[in-house]
Amino acid sequence: MVQLKFFFLVVFFSLPSLFAYPNYSQAIKEKKLYPMGEKLYKQRCKSIEPKVFATYEAMQDSIVNEKLCKKMNKKYFEALSLYLWDKKRGLQKSKKELSIVVTHDEKCPICGMYVYKYPKWATQIFYGDTHHSFDGVKDMMKYYFAHQEGITKILVRDYYTQEVIDAKSAYFVVGSDVYGPMGDELIALKDKKSAKDFYFDHRGKKILRFDDITQDLVFGL
Repeated sequence: MVQLKFFFLVVFFSLPSLFAYPNYSQAIKEKKLYPMGEKLYKQRCKSIEPKVFATYEAMQDSIVNEKLCKKMNKKYFEALSLYLWDKKRGLQKSKKELSIVVTHDEKCPICGMYVYKYPKWATQIFYGDTHHSFDGVKDMMKYYFAHQEGITKILVRDYYTQEVIDAKSAYFVVGSDVYGPMGDELIALKDKKSAKDFYFDHRGKKILRFDDITQDLVFGL
């Protein structure tokens, strides 16, 4: 009985590797698979933002490992994945938005962790056409204080919506009960109302703007 349970667990958590991006005609996807996937998403899943994932397989990994949807068979999971990657993500990408794209080989220069494993926490600092990726605002700020010259853009994610925003326009809550991959974290919010809501919902200690963040505060977390 234990072996049987283990077999089903292995199969379930291997789904993404079994379901690499499938090769269907566009007509079949438009007529059948996308509508099915949209229905499954609305009925069986929590909120998913496909634009935060660098690859189709990474998105599927997250759906399974984080239990973002109720269990479903291969056919349904494939339709759901295609809808999210092609349609929902496509609509998001069509809007002229800032975006954070992290490849599988990018490590946080502060802690050395692979950033793609934590898409919801990923941040980036740009120097023209080059950039560095981080697994949270805290490590990003540690790097920022030592390498400010030449920065052209700093991107973070709103905690609630996962929208990518300019760090210098964001609000940050410190001392909350929400922890990132590296523990205590500065939580980014896109506006003052969201910051206040998060502050009260998660027992925050301070709400700061970007320029209020100090080295002492960051290295004290």
